[in-house]
Formats: sequence, structure tokens, C-alpha cells
Amino acid sequence: MSPAPSLSVVGLGADGWDGLPAGSRQALREAEVLIGGARQLALLPGECAGERVAWPSPLRPAVPGLLAAYAGRRICVLASGDPMFYGIGRTLNEVLGAPSLRVLPHPSSVSYACARLGWPVEETEVVTLVGRPAESLAGALYDGRRLLVLSAGAGTPAEVAGLLRARGFGPTRMRILEQLGGERERVSEGVAATWDRMPEADPLNVIALDCLREPDAPRLSLVPGLPDSAYEHDGQLTKRHIRAATLAALAPAPGELLWDVGGGSGSIAIEWLRAHRSCRAVSVERDAVRAERIGRNARSLGVPGLRVVTGPAPAALEGLPVPDAVFIGGGLTAPGLLDACWEALPPGGRIVANTVTLESEALLADRYRKHGGDLVRLAVAHAVPVGGFTGWRQAMPVTQWAAVKPSGEP
Repeated sequence: MSPAPSLSVVGLGADGWDGLPAGSRQALREAEVLIGGARQLALLPGECAGERVAWPSPLRPAVPGLLAAYAGRRICVLASGDPMFYGIGRTLNEVLGAPSLRVLPHPSSVSYACARLGWPVEETEVVTLVGRPAESLAGALYDGRRLLVLSAGAGTPAEVAGLLRARGFGPTRMRILEQLGGERERVSEGVAATWDRMPEADPLNVIALDCLREPDAPRLSLVPGLPDSAYEHDGQLTKRHIRAATLAALAPAPGELLWDVGGGSGSIAIEWLRAHRSCRAVSVERDAVRAERIGRNARSLGVPGLRVVTGPAPAALEGLPVPDAVFIGGGLTAPGLLDACWEALPPGGRIVANTVTLESEALLADRYRKHGGDLVRLAVAHAVPVGGFTGWRQAMPVTQWAAVKPSGEP
């Protein structure tokens, strides 16, 4: 039998005490310690007599110590809306475990926003900018797409409008829904192109976007193989058609981690991350200038969470978390690199390596004999003018080795 929960988590809306059901009110009345943000604590009436404790900043590192300080007392933590939707409930679950929590949710700001807009919740994509850079939104921008953006504060709408203009989405309709569910609920509307003329929003707001792309803005696809022009590079770039084939061989799946060794411009890691919001990647690049460029490309293409490690491989791989897949796009002849990457993979992990040189090709042929997998040569030709006619210009062929580590290997 599971132990009784030792901590209650109560979701609270902009309507405060009046919007709470009986069970949530009872938990707050009975609590000996009330923990929450200053705004949330101020919404509670005097009949909630427990000691009031405001969250410190930064919040996440302080949670274990704060809970330990009040151990043995009835604790109630206040959350905005649904505690398990981008809320404190996730952190508390990681610290204490689900059996120790009693979660009493309130309608989330997303539920309120969709109700006001007439948008089906299950068809509405949500991007949070709470504690995240605005560039996180860039990867979700597609023509005709509806998005809800969880704001970090009063300045977020203007920041979002600036990003939309920079990405060619200036015509996008923006609606700011403030204080949802409360007495001061309000909706303001405009377009990203002229948003700087709008007054500042209430700090408690959600942004609704009807995305509209300018006709001449770059079109970025959901599938791998973005245009080469989408990247800032110095020539060290896995070109579009080879990149699409490489991502197909790497086969990203939700939650998986990629090592991109010899990152160059970061294109493989970036498109791995764009495959799913929960994918993770580390790009290893020995050249500091290129490493900085990888970071800029990642932010520009909506995946600012890409981790960039500057240093030569295999030494720079030391201490990295275990990968689900490894791509080697440069430095194959570095002593021990191929073996280090193979050994780092768990059973079932994938490795893909590309090269255009005979010396590196010999190494891949050797690993193909040793470990199996697929050894292929990829060739792409582009039509170019030849006098008054048109002919083919062949790019350098790329040799690619792709393999899966068998379960029998450690």
C-alpha cells in the first residue's frame, strides 16, 4: 500500500480564492506551511493561517533544502493553474516522487486561452518562454500554424514580435490574453510588424499567434534537409542532400541524445533537435570560431538548447553523457576517435560517419568489415550553365558508414 501524500500542491488561477473548489480550499486551510510566489500568497485570505514562505530565486536548486527545513509539518505548495503543466509539480515530483504528492489542479492558462479563442486544445501547439530564450519559438513557426506562447512577463509580447519580424513572420496576428479567469481579464490584438506601437502587457499573459509568413521569407521544412542558405558557414557544412540522407541513417527519436563530432556549422545536430522538441544534442568542434557559429545557427533555427563543446575529439568527449547516436563529420583520422565513439555507444546505439577523403574512407571500410552495417557512396550533381546549354556538375562523392551496435557488445 502506498504511503499517504505528505505534501499538497494546489493550482491557483487569476480568480484567486473565489475560483478554488472545496478540496483545494480545505488543503490550504489545513496547511501549517504555505509555499508559493509572492503574487500567489497574496491571493489567500486570512483564514489560511499557515506560515507563508515565498520561493527564493533561483527556485529549482532551493527546493530540496526548503522542503527539508519544514519536514514533518503539513506543507501546501501553490502553483499557477495546473501544477503539472510547465509548473512546479514536475520539480516536486522529481524531488519527492509521485506517491508523496497530492496534486489539486486548476484549469491551466492554455485551457482558458483555447476556450476564449475557440481553439481545440488537442490541436494547439504550446511553446513556453518561461525560463527559456525567445529563440525557442523559432522552430515552431510555420505558415498557417496556430501557437500559444506562455509568457515570461510583461515584456515577452514585444520580444516575440521582434523575433517574428526577424524570421519573416511580420504579418502574424498576435493576441495577448491577460489575467485569464480573473476580474481584470483582457485581450489586446495587433500584428507583429507594428507591435512596437502597442502598450506593454500585464505580466500575467499568454500570447496567441496566427502565424503568417511573408511571401519571400525562407521556407523551413519539418523534415531534414534545410536549404544550405539557412546556415551561416565557412564551407564546413554537410550539404543539404547529404544531410537529409545522414539524418535518415541516424534515425532520431524523441528524447534521444546525439553526439555531433566535428560539428562544422552544426547542421546535423540542429536538424536532429528540430526532429522533436525532446531530442538532445552535443556538438563537439575544435575550432572556437566555428563553435561560436554553431551556437548562432542553433539560435537562429529555433534550437538554442544545443550544447556546444569546444575542443579536439576524442579528448573533448570525456565526461559527456552516454549518446544514443553518434555522427562523425570531421576528424576521422584523429587517433582513437572512431573506437572511442563506438565504445561510448550502448547496445542498440547508432553510428554514422561521412568522409570525402581516401584516407578516411579506408578507416570506414575497415570498421565496416569489423562491425558490419551499411557502407554507401552518395553522389549529387547539380545542373549548371555550360555556355548556352546546361550540364551536370558533380559534387565530391561522400562515403558513409552507418551501423548499429549489437546487444552482445559491452
